Amino acid sequence: MSVTADKKRVLVAMSGGVDSSVGAALLKEQGHEVIGVSLQLYERPESVNPGGRTCCSLTDVMDAARVAKRLGIPFEVIDLRQRFKELVMDNFVDEYRAGRTPNPCARCNERIKFGILFDMLAGLGAELLATGHYARIEKDPQGLYQLSKGLDPGKDQTYFLFGMQQEHLARTIFPVGHLEKPQVRELAERFNLPTARKQESQEICFIPDDDYVRFLEENGIPARPGEIVDASGAKLGSHDGIHHFTVGQRRGLGIAWREPLYVTALEAESARVVVGPRPELLRRALLADQATWTGAPISGVFQGSCAIRYRQKPFPCTARFQEDGRLMVEFKEPQHSVTPGQAVVLYDGDRVIGGAWIIAPAA
Repeated sequence: MSVTADKKRVLVAMSGGVDSSVGAALLKEQGHEVIGVSLQLYERPESVNPGGRTCCSLTDVMDAARVAKRLGIPFEVIDLRQRFKELVMDNFVDEYRAGRTPNPCARCNERIKFGILFDMLAGLGAELLATGHYARIEKDPQGLYQLSKGLDPGKDQTYFLFGMQQEHLARTIFPVGHLEKPQVRELAERFNLPTARKQESQEICFIPDDDYVRFLEENGIPARPGEIVDASGAKLGSHDGIHHFTVGQRRGLGIAWREPLYVTALEAESARVVVGPRPELLRRALLADQATWTGAPISGVFQGSCAIRYRQKPFPCTARFQEDGRLMVEFKEPQHSVTPGQAVVLYDGDRVIGGAWIIAPAA
């Protein structure tokens, strides 16, 4: 868990879920001075998706407040709705407009939690930031902080945290990263927390009904008809807009064919959706940019493993910078559904080296 033995003033980002609730309880039990905070990030009617399957809604903020009251810790709500819209929601729309599939959870961690909130630590009277992520931070013999996978392989969230750098790792705590989910539930019951049996968040928080197309069209992406074509350019069908699709998609193509077809590419300028049989999804490499590193940037050729989507088991790869500054990642074995807009995260064993945003498949 990498919690210092010294007692600290710790700001806990409380999402209203069980993980951050238990994190706050553990830190208080260890003797730290704990301050709870929830972020108000977006507006949505509470009548939408009342089952509690997203995070950061008004109901979640109220649940976090109940936990804070139960623990007897100070609690406040910070209104970041405008910044969240600018940095996460608008980016989500822009990425779809460009034919990419965005990753808003990673962007939120990078720009909001370990961006704006992290920069507010001193002003909120805290020394460290804690969240309920399933990840671990440890200090190596050279004095560098290392970001490693959470102990529970089914819950590890380091894929979303690759943007953390030394300044973040040195002042962050992940109290539940050394636990498995059933243990977290048991601790929530022991602490008698109101969130002990709350469902986990799954959908994107600002799209609680999971209707991406509706959200995108309400936020400036017009329906732009185009063609569905195969790899040779032959027309197989038509569509109402590339924002209906993502690389690897099989269902909803509206094409009767002799074998299953998958989306292999999206061409924003021509509004074409390229499809093909599953083997055409396979790629041997990718190009990425906007790389960030948990320690020193890689030099020469990195040999390790990588993941190109959340909950994917990392697979062997090599990575190196090209002369144009972009990162080339080559796979030992071909991989399917290399998706522009998603992240490629590099690992050395369980340790996160860094990551970058996928521009395009290569080879």
